[in-house]
Amino acid sequence: MKASGLRELSNDELVAKGKELRAELFSAKVRKATGQLENTARVRTLRRDVARVETILREKREAAR
Repeated sequence: MKASGLRELSNDELVAKGKELRAELFSAKVRKATGQLENTARVRTLRRDVARVETILREKREAAR
């Protein structure tokens, strides 16, 4: 997921995207722990995507001040 694409989203859409990514990350962690996750690198990319969304949300909130 590219940061430039995320910057075009509204704050509400970013919050929803963050929730969606966190749920997917949780699911991936559970599957990894039980040995059912084939692509273990997916956990890393999801974690980074969550951080990217949070960073852009923080930037937007700071810019609004």
